[in-house]
Amino acid sequence: MSQRFVVTPAARGAGDAGPIPEGGGSQFLDPAAAPETPRVDALPILRYCREPSRYGDGNPRENSPFISHTDVDQESFLEGKNMALFEEEMDSNPMVSSLLNNLANYTNLSQGVVEHEEHEEDSKRREVKSPRMGTFIGVYLPCLQNILGVILFLRLTWIVGTAGVLESFLIVSMCCTCTMLTAISMSAIATNGVVPAGGSYYMISRSLGPEFGGAVGLCFYLGTTFAGAMYILGTIEIFLTYISPSAAIIQAETAEGEAAAMLHNMRVYGTCTLALMATVVFVGVKYVNKLALVFLACVVLSILAIYAGVIKTAFDPPDIPVCLLGNRTLSRRGFDVCAKFHAANNGTVPTALWGLFCNTSMPNATCDEYFTQNNLTEIQGIPGVASGVLLDNLWSTYADKGALVERKGSLSVSVPEESRTSGLPYVLTDIMTYFTVLVGIYFPSVTGIMAGSNRSGDLRDAQKSIPTGTILAIVTTSFIYLSCIVLFGACIEGVVLRDKFGEALQGKLVIGMLAWPSPWVIVIGSFFSTCGAGLQSLTGAPRLLQAIARDGIIPFLQVFGHGKANGEPTWALLLTALICETGILIASLDSVAPILSMFFLMCYMFVNLACAVQTLLRTPNWRPRFRYYHWALSFLGMSLCLALMFICSWYYALIAMLIAGCIYKYIEYRGAEKEWGDGIRGLSLNAAHYALLRVEHGPPHTKNWRPQVLVMLSLDEEQRVKHPRLLSLTAQLKAGKGLTIVGSVLEGTYLDKHVEAQRAEENIRSLMGVEKTKGFCQLVVSSNLRDGMSHLIQSAGLGGMKHNTVLMAWPESWKQEDNTFSWKNFVETVRDTTAAQQALLVAKNVDLFPQNQERFSDGDIDVWWVVHDGGLLMLLPFLLRQHKVWRKCRMRIFTVAQVDDNSIQMKKDLQVFLYHLRISAEVEVVEMVESDISAFTYEKTLLMEQRSQMLKQMQLSKTEQEREAQLIHDRNTASHSVVVTRTQAPSTPDKVQMTWTKEKLIAEKYKNKEPGVSGFKDLFSLKPEWGSLNQSNVRRMHTAVKLNGVVLSRSRGAQLVLLNMPGPPRNRQGDENYMEFLEVLTEGLDRVLLVRGSGREVVTIYS
Repeated sequence: MSQRFVVTPAARGAGDAGPIPEGGGSQFLDPAAAPETPRVDALPILRYCREPSRYGDGNPRENSPFISHTDVDQESFLEGKNMALFEEEMDSNPMVSSLLNNLANYTNLSQGVVEHEEHEEDSKRREVKSPRMGTFIGVYLPCLQNILGVILFLRLTWIVGTAGVLESFLIVSMCCTCTMLTAISMSAIATNGVVPAGGSYYMISRSLGPEFGGAVGLCFYLGTTFAGAMYILGTIEIFLTYISPSAAIIQAETAEGEAAAMLHNMRVYGTCTLALMATVVFVGVKYVNKLALVFLACVVLSILAIYAGVIKTAFDPPDIPVCLLGNRTLSRRGFDVCAKFHAANNGTVPTALWGLFCNTSMPNATCDEYFTQNNLTEIQGIPGVASGVLLDNLWSTYADKGALVERKGSLSVSVPEESRTSGLPYVLTDIMTYFTVLVGIYFPSVTGIMAGSNRSGDLRDAQKSIPTGTILAIVTTSFIYLSCIVLFGACIEGVVLRDKFGEALQGKLVIGMLAWPSPWVIVIGSFFSTCGAGLQSLTGAPRLLQAIARDGIIPFLQVFGHGKANGEPTWALLLTALICETGILIASLDSVAPILSMFFLMCYMFVNLACAVQTLLRTPNWRPRFRYYHWALSFLGMSLCLALMFICSWYYALIAMLIAGCIYKYIEYRGAEKEWGDGIRGLSLNAAHYALLRVEHGPPHTKNWRPQVLVMLSLDEEQRVKHPRLLSLTAQLKAGKGLTIVGSVLEGTYLDKHVEAQRAEENIRSLMGVEKTKGFCQLVVSSNLRDGMSHLIQSAGLGGMKHNTVLMAWPESWKQEDNTFSWKNFVETVRDTTAAQQALLVAKNVDLFPQNQERFSDGDIDVWWVVHDGGLLMLLPFLLRQHKVWRKCRMRIFTVAQVDDNSIQMKKDLQVFLYHLRISAEVEVVEMVESDISAFTYEKTLLMEQRSQMLKQMQLSKTEQEREAQLIHDRNTASHSVVVTRTQAPSTPDKVQMTWTKEKLIAEKYKNKEPGVSGFKDLFSLKPEWGSLNQSNVRRMHTAVKLNGVVLSRSRGAQLVLLNMPGPPRNRQGDENYMEFLEVLTEGLDRVLLVRGSGREVVTIYS
């Protein structure tokens, strides 16, 4: 017999769906008639039996980068899943099959360049092709193109000639070792999960956090931007020096002005080239990427031409004569024949060189003395690999600016006085050279190792390709650089190597003269390669800035996150061009290179730091596929980067670190609300764990004591803070130092109130941010407020980092029974803090306390030191005056003297005590002599006891109790005014005047034992005799009234009054009277801070 099953409504209970027969089952439609039998959800099981192939095929229900969210009906979604136990959690926890299915379809294509290249005007939606780049095309060749560049062609020969083969080998080895160690660290980070498009910035920021990520990301951006300026300057230098020297716009009038004219030409041409390149990048970035292989081909062909030329010199050295005068190298720009005379018309006539050194072209002219004393010789500029010139080029030849380029070992007759060198055709050094300068100039030639990781979104298998391709590229380029150093030293004459601009070779590129088959291979190849590198920098730098801006960690950069409709960073390109222009205005390749060396070295240093931190922390998520790394290698790489920064230029290093530090503090100040699971957070956790274990659980030494505050906040019905000024007071008291815990209590059960608790915690945290209160938020949900506050006082904090002071607001409406924070809770909290040996601060009229933006230009902070309970009263005004709000307030200390005290001696002792405490304050001793207990005191006590007794003995309703309390308050006020009137009038026989004496005290004690009035006939007219009052209450009220009058007489205009807070009575029957005493004690004062010490000393006179 077949049966049909339906799912019953959820109102019948979770999992209560059961079978209902199709026929004859109407009796089960009535819920009352349904039998009480357990029901089984058989629908998923039956569906699975009928359609087993559908098991595991589902739609994901989580909104994440991997899983698409679909609005499928819950009932149809769960069909055939056999997941009844988990059906209520499917919205947040999808099935594994759904997760894996969507994860397999996830692609990490970079947004930007790839889509721009495939962008069509019809904007039709096309299927995204999965990335197909392998290791060779995607990583190896881009790294090779970025590493080999302008320095190799324009400066490497000069570095070898100046530093010598050995020191050049050391420079290149240090720089290549630095990049190799960085590549190892980068490979470990890049293979620790999927690296989306973003490259090095993404890796650093996600490993070291938003502060370091933003700082180092901007440094890397600046380095890339200045690299673009360096490549453009290299392009213009090749064009104006080796391709078309006649194209110079600004011509030098004298030989001394040639260098300045060259710089001006570089600025003019560089600016025009930058504008042209920026336009190309703005209009057609896809052409830049397509021409990348052409530029790379130029680099490869140029290097092959160099090696071919070196091989050729072994058996057929080129004929490249260099003219020497004595041992000095001559520039062959103004003459052709290296001789003083040459034969012409059966005779000898002076050459053009004679005219350069003599005042006339006649043989009897007056010539330069050195020219006269020394002979002219010609040597081969490139003698070949087999010539043995390597031994002459092993050692360094550093020189000052303007020094002559001289050949070691050549004969030279020195002259006693050098008449003139300017204007003569000598080859001179243009800058002062020493080891560290050469390191700074050379290091940009090994940058570019991030090119592969920057294309991580376009790789087929980034975790395999990035380590392999990058390390192979570094090995290849290191071999090229090191071999070129040895080969240049072995093939080329030393004076030619030190000739930076090839003046001795008639203005030809030195490395080009070595190449085969033609020098133009190197000239044209280097021109296009530097031009392409400049375009690549102007393409990559704006995208890096756009990625930083879109992360939102630096607010003022957010405008640069916008661009054209297709995602191209227009505004970022504009800023990049402006920064690049500053590098071009420097106009010297040798001056720009150390600047970008700083930024790249800083970036590499933090890559190594990121790997070292992650390795040492051993976080569970640190599982790189690249296994050949170690924290020691990363630490060595970081140290080497830092050393190279200061070797290159210590002042540039300090400036770069200052820029990075300012960016770091700015991001930290503005609050980087990004949580990327970075290593710095993990390092902070480890450091906090270590520090907490080191902190002793016992109380700290008095010298180390500072208030570690637990702030007790009250919330309204919408979970908003009732007294925000309490957090302002906390910020003014703490100034970000020590521990601050902001606590609050919600009444109810956690299961019912967890949403309200989260909302309340968010409100408290936002208010803490507004009030600049640095600390932690801890919210407790408890069945009642009393227990919740007790739990906070007991359990807030962790280990040795626990609070020692509780700060709370005075319950202003404590006389109202419906007040959530009633006087009972307040008194019990006071007892809890006393039992826990914690100090207590109670702010009365807390809404009148100043905000952090306010400033007191004048005023007093008055301390009323009645009893000594640890010196906290002395410490609090000192801490408050550190804040800008209270800084201009004066501190005054009042102490109370009894009849038998020596007031003058007390004042002297107190002044000495404050001097030893290093606290400056005015001191005043107030004498409170024994006086009569006024009628107002008795009336106040009477009304207090009346209210207490009436509310206890009479079973009034809640509204009646409120009305009765209000009536008593009105009578209290009226009686106070009557007493004041009577005291102002002349004394009459009816005036009650009692003086407290010892005998009367004893008599009153016995009198109090008599039974009191048993009933109340008239609620408002009944008035017990004053003599039947509790004399202990009378004395307390007398003290409160008397002390209040003294405080008001001296501190009514004070900005803040700090007062000793008396403890609650040991007998809990008098708790409501205790509140009345405190109310009377502080009556008439605007801002009062009641202070109750913990009983231990918190200040000391010893160092």
